[in-house]
Amino acid sequence: MADANTDDATTATQPYDDECVTPSVPEAKAEGEHIGAVVYFSSVSNNTARFIESCGFPDVGINVYRIPLRPKETPLQVREPYVLIVPTYGGGNIAKALLPQIRKFLNGHKNRSFIRGVISSGNRNFATAYCAAGDVISKKCHVPFMYNFELLGTQDDQRQVREGVRDFFLNQKN
Repeated sequence: MADANTDDATTATQPYDDECVTPSVPEAKAEGEHIGAVVYFSSVSNNTARFIESCGFPDVGINVYRIPLRPKETPLQVREPYVLIVPTYGGGNIAKALLPQIRKFLNGHKNRSFIRGVISSGNRNFATAYCAAGDVISKKCHVPFMYNFELLGTQDDQRQVREGVRDFFLNQKN
């Protein structure tokens, strides 16, 4: 991600996670046997946050972390394998599919070293840019684009993402 174009001038001049001493605490901690994590970004609309909450990841042993919305918030430092879940922005312009907050998080080489897959939401009105954030991250980080869903997703999307992420981490252990 470091070679990606970004509107966030601070990304190039300030290391995101090089001084991290203590990893961030999950927003929601896994119950029972811990098997992995989900990291997500949600704007003020909280569409992605509602989707994540509906998936019930902690119930299946998955920690949940949220990328901060505002630049002044404490940066997220993830030090465990995770699947990234992000919405797609840009109104159909693939170059604007990722917000600076997501780029900044992934530009931290330690954060990026733990990514194992990506899931993206989008709007079918974006045509060829539908869920483009997942394509961009998958290519830049060399991880699988695991799933996509439209807007808030359906109950079936929630079930498939929950089970898919759980099975992905369980298979990684074997």
